[in-house]
Amino acid sequence: MARLTITLDDSLHQALKEAAARQGRTIGTIIEESLELRGIKPMASARALVAQSKRASYMSESDALDLAVAETRAHRQSKPA
Repeated sequence: MARLTITLDDSLHQALKEAAARQGRTIGTIIEESLELRGIKPMASARALVAQSKRASYMSESDALDLAVAETRAHRQSKPA
């Protein structure tokens, strides 16, 4: 397992420690979960998800790509600047 050193604002660090204590979890666990919620996952996980989606889909690869591009554009346009 890799180790990482980060610099946090003191108040944020204190809030993180308090949240970990309240939830009975480690700071590392909370940070890992937060990264996953932001979509930061190992490449193997992403590839497995794509493979699973391909198996479950009835769309051609071209149609799936067109839909993904359209959904991405719609999402980006709906976000405030």
